[in-house]
Amino acid sequence: MDLGLNGRTVIVTGASGGIGREIARAFGAEGADVVLAYHRAQDRAERLAKEIEQAGGRALAVRHDMADPASAAALARAATDWTGRIDVLVNNAVHWGADAPDSEDRYETVPEEAWQAVVRHNVEGAIRLSREVTPVMRWRGWGRMVHISSSLATDGAAGSEYYAAAKAALHGFSRSLAFSLGKDGDILSNVVMPGLTRTDTNGFITDRWADHYSALAPIGRLLTAAEVAAPVVFLASAANTGITGQVVTVTGGA
Repeated sequence: MDLGLNGRTVIVTGASGGIGREIARAFGAEGADVVLAYHRAQDRAERLAKEIEQAGGRALAVRHDMADPASAAALARAATDWTGRIDVLVNNAVHWGADAPDSEDRYETVPEEAWQAVVRHNVEGAIRLSREVTPVMRWRGWGRMVHISSSLATDGAAGSEYYAAAKAALHGFSRSLAFSLGKDGDILSNVVMPGLTRTDTNGFITDRWADHYSALAPIGRLLTAAEVAAPVVFLASAANTGITGQVVTVTGGA
């Protein structure tokens, strides 16, 4: 299937590792010009850019701090300076917070600054960058936004109260955004909601929880990051003409 992504400019935040890396690779394989937004892992982002280019694609690594209001504008400007356009935004980056709780903590004891940072940076970071790219998409009359959520937003888990709240907020934002953008052209907004997924950076988590979450899935295993990337790329492509305002669950059926 021709996804109609050749020559389109795609911004992927959190592109230096995990699911973001595979999303970026998949867009590169489709001929898109991929802006690899990273926070701290510059070396990994630049290595990924070289990998995409060696495979015949085009990629640009750009630093982005979702906690910094000026960073979103700088990222959008870097994309338009590079290609003159922005066609796709994948809001994949996440702010965990240095003092984020784990399953052993009581959520009410998490310091005020820590939980506020998790909620604010994840929600405001995605909204802020969406606002920056929207005028370009409206002007061109075409665009796709895909916001990466988590099954924790609907399933919940002790220790994930603030992260789950932030991800759930993306669902409401994307739903209303679909109505706002759809009036001005072929501009779509969706959420992809993965479950626990095997990536190149989370072995310490999957080793502990793989059996539990695999047992919940009809296919009896965790998905890989590449398997999550595939529906993200489809939703962000020209082949998707009618799916918007939806939350697409990609969990192996769990």
